[in-house]
Amino acid sequence: MKRSSEPITRRCFLGATAASVAIVPASAVRGTGENSKIRLGVLGCGRRGTWIGKLFAEHGGYQITACADYFEDRARAAALELGVPEKRAFTGLSGYRRLIESGAADAVAIETPPYFHPRQASDAIDAGLHAFVAKPVAVDVPGCHSIAASGRKATEKKLCLLVDFQARVDPFMSEAMGRVARGAIGEIAFGEATYHAEDPFAKREGVDELANAPDDPARRLRVFGLDRVLSGDIVVEQAIHTLDMLGWAMGKPPVRASATGARKVRKVGTSSDNFTAQIDYGGGVGITFSHRQIKGHGTVPSGIRLRLFGSEGVLEATYAGATLIRGKNFFRGGESPGLFKEGVQANIRAFHELITAGRFDNATVEPSAQSNLLGVLVRNAAYRGETLAWADLIKDTEVLDARLAGLSD
Repeated sequence: MKRSSEPITRRCFLGATAASVAIVPASAVRGTGENSKIRLGVLGCGRRGTWIGKLFAEHGGYQITACADYFEDRARAAALELGVPEKRAFTGLSGYRRLIESGAADAVAIETPPYFHPRQASDAIDAGLHAFVAKPVAVDVPGCHSIAASGRKATEKKLCLLVDFQARVDPFMSEAMGRVARGAIGEIAFGEATYHAEDPFAKREGVDELANAPDDPARRLRVFGLDRVLSGDIVVEQAIHTLDMLGWAMGKPPVRASATGARKVRKVGTSSDNFTAQIDYGGGVGITFSHRQIKGHGTVPSGIRLRLFGSEGVLEATYAGATLIRGKNFFRGGESPGLFKEGVQANIRAFHELITAGRFDNATVEPSAQSNLLGVLVRNAAYRGETLAWADLIKDTEVLDARLAGLSD
């Protein structure tokens, strides 16, 4: 991280520091392996799941003991890369459950398509396992409520459930957000939240096959980001980073939102390629939001950005870039260009420290569920073509159906 010349408190959202934490006896973390390492099962063995598994292994406090993926080729390849015995590479839709029931793990890293996160987290907690969950945590309102309930249950059972939002552990952003909460930019007037990027799925394995059989559930599952139900659509699956930063800065949910979403370039799958929204926080405070997975042809700035304009200053926050406060209460901030990887590593460290120190407040769960709901609010307002109130959203009982009939269990 690039440090500023101004002193900064290096605390993360969890309050879990990099200070040394003594490892408790193995029995306290449910029978860990040699050297009291936490035995970890990886759920979801695509590119990111395998990469995350390697980062857990590099930490030194974990032993990767099992993995699961619907696709046998992915599960076997991940097992080989992560040093997992072939007999502990589980496949099929219920492969994750067989991993949980195998007794091979004390914790799971959930890196499957977002559609599966609520059930898998709930089953892991019910079985007495800690859970490290990728964003987004759900694709619909009931799923968000389920994750929140799993967080509360985990606390009751003295288990850890941590959601892997990287911006939350950026020390410059954490400091800036704290200053905004204490009035550094005065009364918020309006803001801009953006996530502008090109199509991350255009060259993924399985795209051509999906184009030839768009309704095949296995092909939709292999390229889940192009499926609006499996992923939650792009505003939930990808723009959740920007919306999490917005929710963090505002410190409360919005009153309502109106939005549009469309497919103007994307030819494969059912996900949109752009969204725009007007998010109303009440009191005359509006946030404009836009998200694209369309080629920008050199347009700048791009990426994940938030600007909040207040009566005394402006917050500028960027994922993996500069964060600062301009105006009366100037804060130089700094840059965290490696946040994509370093943020995950920070959360992996925090997960280990929380478990071994016996700290199970699970502070990441509630704000993560709220940010996820904000993404669902924008998406549903766009789908329905109407202004949608937050009060109505949180009462929504619709459970999305990914239409996976015919897949092997």
